[in-house]
Amino acid sequence: MNLIFYFLLLVNVLAFVLVGYDKIVAQKNRRRIPETILLTIVCFGGTVGSGLAMLLFRHKTSKTSYLLKFWLIVILQIMAICFVSLDYKI
Repeated sequence: MNLIFYFLLLVNVLAFVLVGYDKIVAQKNRRRIPETILLTIVCFGGTVGSGLAMLLFRHKTSKTSYLLKFWLIVILQIMAICFVSLDYKI
């Protein structure tokens, strides 16, 4: 269980930093981090870090296509957690 905690902590810190960095380079009109990279980090468990960074830095909050993909991943993760937790109760 500790390994999972540290993995998720690392992924969320990485997601937070990447979204913050992408905001900085976007303001300077420099090369951006591709959305596929940001969403892949979210898929691997960086949902909380990415979500907090989006709110704090106000980045990617008005891009509908990104938000739809982000929330689809969140819903799928919640469904997976529910499925796994139900499986252990049986």
